[in-house]
Amino acid sequence: MSYTGDVRERIKAIYERGNVSELLNEIKELSKEFNHQVKIMNFCGTHEWTISHYGIRSLMPRNIELVAGPGCPVCITPGCYVRELAKLSFDGYHILTYGDAFKLPAGPVKDERFKSLAHAKSLGGKVTVVYSFLDAIKLAKRCRGEEFIFFAVGFETTMPSTAEPLRSGVVPNNLMLLSTYRLTPPITDYLLSSGKALLDGIIAPGHVSAIIGAKAWEFIPSKYGVPTVVAGFEPVDIIVAVAAILKSLSKGVPKLINEYIRVVKYEGNLRAQRVMSEVYEVVDAYWRGIGIVEHSGALLKDKYSEYDAIKQLGIKEEVGSDELPGCKCGEVVLGLAKPTDCPLFMKVCKPETPYGPCMVSSEGTCRIWYENLPIIL
Repeated sequence: MSYTGDVRERIKAIYERGNVSELLNEIKELSKEFNHQVKIMNFCGTHEWTISHYGIRSLMPRNIELVAGPGCPVCITPGCYVRELAKLSFDGYHILTYGDAFKLPAGPVKDERFKSLAHAKSLGGKVTVVYSFLDAIKLAKRCRGEEFIFFAVGFETTMPSTAEPLRSGVVPNNLMLLSTYRLTPPITDYLLSSGKALLDGIIAPGHVSAIIGAKAWEFIPSKYGVPTVVAGFEPVDIIVAVAAILKSLSKGVPKLINEYIRVVKYEGNLRAQRVMSEVYEVVDAYWRGIGIVEHSGALLKDKYSEYDAIKQLGIKEEVGSDELPGCKCGEVVLGLAKPTDCPLFMKVCKPETPYGPCMVSSEGTCRIWYENLPIIL
């Protein structure tokens, strides 16, 4: 279900005027209908950045709470893979990683070299930060005498970037992938079915939805009765989403609304979906700080096993081996705690010396709060 014509025109008018005061007044009036704390979770880390950086929480009535969710792929990547890759960087393999996973802590380790890929590199391991999988391919082709492993971290947004080159046969045989891809609808289903986070509304991720489509979120209002809005990343997108959720709650009719119609189609990117399904198979997977979630991971199919570092090197997923004493990242990811509830926040744990995974990436809730705390408070 997407916006009807009259609502589309209203959104268009709001953008053209550049004035959201009318919308904020509507949120204020709607909030008076609820005698409880209304919790609206934003899934995407970029949504959390927008909310925090632009002080949107300060514009909300007291009983409207915007909660950060598990929208940072780096934050939930199992630490065991970081540890194994760090070890391999000393054993003849050249590890290639995105910059936001470079400092991701592996968890408790006996050898400091394996604490993170950054530690490994500083102590002699072969680790290089790349901007894309295409950069990894170019590097591997230039250095045919080396063995490379690309750390494939992300949600559905980044999966096509590895799936398409593999399907097209342009990946050299000296480059393998270690896939830690995670799928977003299953974790949302897990969160709602577990009863751990009692939510009244969800702002679904725009980037992910550009690939999987708005349709992927239909189960939330139909199965759980929770209004859901696929939203963009400008401040006005967030405010429109909040107003739409409150209006849906007020009418008692949970809806799925695609606010991000300028980018997201109902059916999504069908070509990208087809390529992803050809290359990857869906499996149960471990989410750091959360546990095993059914049908929430993606591994290379047997057809591409020669490129699969997990299969070729016998790497095992170790559940819970990345737990860090005193760290509340697991609770922060689930929306059960705020970064300021953690005793390590801004003390032991800072962006330059991250103790927990949520302080590493620019999409991590703790990192976002650290950088925007004066605005948030």
